Amino acid sequence: MAANVETMFFTGRTVPWHGLGTMVEKAPTSQAALELAGLDWKVVQKKLITEDGFSIPGFKANVRDLDNRVLGVVTDRYKVVQNEEAFSFTDSLLGEGVTYETAGSLQEGRRTWILAKLPQKYIISGDEITPYLVFMNSHDGTGAIKAAMTPIRVVCQNTLNLALHTAKRSWSTNHMGEIYGKLQDARDSLLYAEQYMTELGKTIDTLNRQKLSDQQVYEYIDLLFPLIDNPTQQQMKNLRKMKEDVLKRYFEAPDLQYVGKNAYRFINAVSDFATHAKPLRERSNYRESLFGRTVDGNALIDKAYSIAVA
Repeated sequence: MAANVETMFFTGRTVPWHGLGTMVEKAPTSQAALELAGLDWKVVQKKLITEDGFSIPGFKANVRDLDNRVLGVVTDRYKVVQNEEAFSFTDSLLGEGVTYETAGSLQEGRRTWILAKLPQKYIISGDEITPYLVFMNSHDGTGAIKAAMTPIRVVCQNTLNLALHTAKRSWSTNHMGEIYGKLQDARDSLLYAEQYMTELGKTIDTLNRQKLSDQQVYEYIDLLFPLIDNPTQQQMKNLRKMKEDVLKRYFEAPDLQYVGKNAYRFINAVSDFATHAKPLRERSNYRESLFGRTVDGNALIDKAYSIAVA
């Protein structure tokens, strides 16, 4: 590959892996975090009017009061949950040692989020893994308030939110308004996070014990990037480039040299590619899409994990 190893592999990354949002580490409350990130605006609902001046029954537009931007079209039954209310339950987590780190929005405000760092540091198979929680609210009618685990391998900032069968990596919160429900949501979030990290630790230990020959690695990557029917020359070139990229990360990444040739190393090589590799065609919303996949689950990392445990 043409890429230089020292520039391709990130050593000592200091910028958050997602490269988005505003740093809000000193925010004492979720409201303060929203203000620092410029997310303390409101959503108002307005009638939908045709060009002829007729209202459209059964639907309304969710509009940001800051600039009258339409964030989504929803039914009359849709209840707006303001950012302030959506994230207020996370304030009780601060007493448990959780700290806010970054906050921002996706898709021009349609989805807003706060990233929180959990106080525990996990040493799993010799690797330091820091657990994060992402809390996300939506204004386009796509879903409830969501919380998701995003464990980060500290040495390289790779995301390791694997789709485990034994623990949730994401869940919804629904208690708006009443204080008891919010406290329960906070307790549930910490419980789910602890359960996930416990199961992730067991999974990583198992992957570490699963030795791989070089031939197996090549076979895994062939399964990861299968050849499509009747590919064009450009598609063949792109496929070959992606395979070479992952292989180089597996065999040459400095932060994987001590790991050993095993399934955990393979998962990390794919995660590093999925998290940090420059896309073949970089669109303006690339980082937003990547962050969204981190919250919802990155399909490529999930596929690599499925291949490794098959």
